[in-house]
Amino acid sequence: MSSTTALTDLGQALCIVTGASRGLGRTVAKHLARLIKPGSAIVLTARSGQDLRSLQTELTGGDGAGAGLVVECVEADLGHNDAPGRIVSAARRCFKADMDHVILVNNAGSVGDVSHFFRNFTNMAEVNSYLSFNVSSCLCLTAGVLDAFPQRDGLRRTVVNISSICALQPYPSWSLYCTGKAARNMMFKVLAKEEPDIRVLNYGPGPLDTDMLAYAKSHTADENLRMSFNDMCDKGQVLSCDQSCSVLMKLLLGDSYESGAHVDVYDV
Repeated sequence: MSSTTALTDLGQALCIVTGASRGLGRTVAKHLARLIKPGSAIVLTARSGQDLRSLQTELTGGDGAGAGLVVECVEADLGHNDAPGRIVSAARRCFKADMDHVILVNNAGSVGDVSHFFRNFTNMAEVNSYLSFNVSSCLCLTAGVLDAFPQRDGLRRTVVNISSICALQPYPSWSLYCTGKAARNMMFKVLAKEEPDIRVLNYGPGPLDTDMLAYAKSHTADENLRMSFNDMCDKGQVLSCDQSCSVLMKLLLGDSYESGAHVDVYDV
């Protein structure tokens, strides 16, 4: 556990948000912009440069963002080997000596092919490609950020992994997604053990009204799971990105979670 008194802001921070072009990542960037002090910076990265630039304009246009906020966009595919290094380079350019907090939000990820069952994944290249984008890049980016901004007095470092209930429970026909999320959870638990000065959070955002859920409703091979997704939507049990992101910000400001723990939106 860390502090017992909730913070009112996240300091003069350098924030890095992956998968920031839409959905939860885009919303995380907006919420962070409201909670960081003037003189902070946000590095946005995703595959869609046009969407990133529109968010950049929104954040620097005064819509709740702190005065003097620097926002840099990195159009990058995290499945490519050079992507983590390009993002770290952008973060270095944005960092100023008087910043007191580095926040990395590992949000980027893909659901993978949920139209097939476990027995259908015989193509190793397909599996390797999925794991490279969803696991390997996440590890290398996080390691690169921590190496670029090492421990020193007066500097807080926070790493958030956007996780899922699928990291804890098996979902039929979601073998790639469940595997990737479980691997990331354990990866960050190891980080928390190795680096006790770093605040590490595996955050389960809950069922969100995003393109991923729309895809899952129509493409999931397991009929019972597909029906449960549709039923959940029909009953209004899906959260907006804003609702889930508000809980994440509450966790970051409260700073009382056990480092490395998996905290679900419904646990708060």
